[in-house]
Amino acid sequence: MSKVLFICKQNAGRSQMSDALFQRAANGRYESRSAGTRPAEHVHPVVADAMREIGIDISGKRPQKLTDDLARWADLVVTMGCGDECPYIPGKRYLDWDLTDPADRSLEEVRLIRDDIGHRVRDLVQELDARPAGRPVRSAD
Repeated sequence: MSKVLFICKQNAGRSQMSDALFQRAANGRYESRSAGTRPAEHVHPVVADAMREIGIDISGKRPQKLTDDLARWADLVVTMGCGDECPYIPGKRYLDWDLTDPADRSLEEVRLIRDDIGHRVRDLVQELDARPAGRPVRSAD
C-alpha cells in the first residue's frame, strides 16, 4: 500500500486539505498523513470552513511537526511551499505542488485552492491506481 505524505510550512491549510481530500479519493487503497516544517497552533478556520462545505470536517485536526521518522514512513512526499525546509531522503519520490498559501485568504480564495488540490489529488490517486501491481512508487536514485 502506497504511503503519501503532504508537507507545507504550517500544516494548517494546504497539506491538511490535501491529506483529507486524498483520503476521501483513495477510499482506503492508500495511506496518507500531513505535517509542517513549522506547524501552527490550529488549522486555519477559513480552511476548515471550506472543507466543511464539501462534507469534510478538519476543524479538530492538530498541525504536526515534520519528523525524520514521518518522512521515512512515506513512499511519496508531496511538498507545497516549504522549500529548503523540506527534508530530502534518497529513494523517495517527490512531487512539488505550487499552491497558494490559504493563510489570511478569503473563503472564496480558499475554495479555489481547495478545488485545485482536489483535482491534483484525484490525478494522483488515478496515477497510483494505474501502477502495475508490485511496481513501487519510489523513484530510482
